[in-house]
Amino acid sequence: MNKKSNQQQEEEHNIFRDSLLRYLGYANEIGESFRYQFPRAVMPSYILAFGYCGMDSLSTGYREWNKAKESEKLRNSSIATFDTLLWQTLASVMIPGFTINAIVRVSRFAVLKTAANQSLKTWLPTGFGLGSIPFIIHPIDNSVDYLLDNTTRRWTHQK
Repeated sequence: MNKKSNQQQEEEHNIFRDSLLRYLGYANEIGESFRYQFPRAVMPSYILAFGYCGMDSLSTGYREWNKAKESEKLRNSSIATFDTLLWQTLASVMIPGFTINAIVRVSRFAVLKTAANQSLKTWLPTGFGLGSIPFIIHPIDNSVDYLLDNTTRRWTHQK
């Protein structure tokens, strides 16, 4: 049996990915879903999501700084910070935000043309946006992994 020490478990535990804080990365998807009902909430939702990305990136760089040999601290922590910030920005904010925005916009257009009930016209597109979040997460994450594995991670010799 291969048991991990408490130190290994602490090093592997990432509070930004292994706790409820992870959902802050999806704040902007919620904002995009409610764009037409609460337009003023969109910008704060992006601030939360980008704040999450920045904190995850800095904590990843800090962990790498503490793990690396003295001669490699700056290089390794810089690469880890950059990689995490790029990944989080693409996979948690930009691509999902664009996707949810498009889903809500297209469904809103369709509902406005077909539904008679005002409540349906108002809330159905939001439901489509919120309901699509679980279905877009993994394909986007996997696509961003593929993209970075074949570009920046090759250039920085991480892959």
